[in-house]
Amino acid sequence: MKTSVAFLLCISLFPGFSQGRVVRKDEAGFAECNVFFSGQVPPEGFTQPFHVKICQQYNKEPRFATLYSTKDKIPLYSAFKFTKSAQSRKENWLVEPQIDDPENDLHEMVREADIGGTVANLGANQALTSDYVGSGYERGLLNPSLLNEKDFQMATYTLTNAVPLSPALSKSWHRDIGKVVEQALIPHCSEMDHLYLLAGAIPSSIQVKGKVSVPESLWLAACCDASEGWSLGLVKKTSDENSLADLTVRELEKQLLPGVRLFKGNCGKGKQSQEKREAVLQAVSQIRSGEQVGTNNNQETKENGLVRTVAGIIATPFIKLLELLIYIFVELVKFVFYFLWLVVKQVVGTVLGGVCSLWNEMVSYLKAISIVLISIPYDVGRVIVNIFLGFLQIVQDVMSLTYGILSIPVEFVLHLAAFPYHSICAIPSVLQDMTTGIVGTFLLVIDAMATVLHGFGYLAWYILKPFVPKGSSGD
Repeated sequence: MKTSVAFLLCISLFPGFSQGRVVRKDEAGFAECNVFFSGQVPPEGFTQPFHVKICQQYNKEPRFATLYSTKDKIPLYSAFKFTKSAQSRKENWLVEPQIDDPENDLHEMVREADIGGTVANLGANQALTSDYVGSGYERGLLNPSLLNEKDFQMATYTLTNAVPLSPALSKSWHRDIGKVVEQALIPHCSEMDHLYLLAGAIPSSIQVKGKVSVPESLWLAACCDASEGWSLGLVKKTSDENSLADLTVRELEKQLLPGVRLFKGNCGKGKQSQEKREAVLQAVSQIRSGEQVGTNNNQETKENGLVRTVAGIIATPFIKLLELLIYIFVELVKFVFYFLWLVVKQVVGTVLGGVCSLWNEMVSYLKAISIVLISIPYDVGRVIVNIFLGFLQIVQDVMSLTYGILSIPVEFVLHLAAFPYHSICAIPSVLQDMTTGIVGTFLLVIDAMATVLHGFGYLAWYILKPFVPKGSSGD
């Protein structure tokens, strides 16, 4: 993440950097690039999850729009307006980091050679220059650079606007599209700013290096959304570089995905001028006828072509050798810059790591000191409280001991002083108890003696009774 931020700061120093960005799902259409569509409404029917919308920008201004397929690694179409024809400038190929790494900090296109290790999974969802090297295919632009000038042209050199084309087909496509737009479309649209162009590709099952789909055909859809407007479709089969079939936009839509609608309201179908459309078709036919004438020229032309062919065959090895040397030189330069970038990144990373470590240690040290300083008053207060509580405990123990010592003689004196009182007060009770005991004992002895005498009298009577005469008993 730190490397990405540093890299973003570095590339922001260079003016004129391409700033194509991936349009978020919560944005309507292609956001600020909706201006490149008729009625500012993009084509309908391209709803697959691997379809990515890109607003191609340069110098902070929208230049054209692209719908990219991360499955096929090619654009399905690019929407643009004609600005002005210009010679192609130096190619500066760019890639879109957000396609491969949505969480990346780089929100604009960058040169592939400058990315380094800042983008995760680079090339997982898009084509790279390495996919074209040695493949026999060129990076053919859907939005041709020759139909644009200045910043608009610089913005076209992005791999999200390129499809794999053979050198001959790429040359034929750019030549045909350039002629059709300049000689057939522009002259017959009353308002050039209302001429909306869609250039697209239909993927095939053939892939470059098992990754990038080769188009089975290329197509162009044009809409002149003005008074006396018209719409037109053109298709070029990749199997025949000289083919260029014209058809209606509706017929073209049937060759694309089901439910596709390229222009809002069919490009104002109700107010289209059939006369203007016929004029456009006639111009396209003349362009197509001119190509055929060019391929069936007289004998002199054929001889000149033969001479050019032989010269081309002789010059090809030298050209290839020169291309190889240039490629080796470029790779060496890229390696040197990449090595320097790694060294700078390592140094910066080491310095930042040291600074971060020093900062963390300083924060930890200050934190420890703060804790110690804060704890000192607390510890002092706790010691003072403990000393005071100890003093109170000592005073309590002294008072308890004093009380214990003083309480012994006091109790003894009290008991000694109370003894005579208790003794004198107890004499009457003792004498009373003694008298009661003596009298009770005497009465008990008398009662016992009376009882014994009564018992002896009764026994004597019982013994003597048989011997007493009965008569005398009556007496």
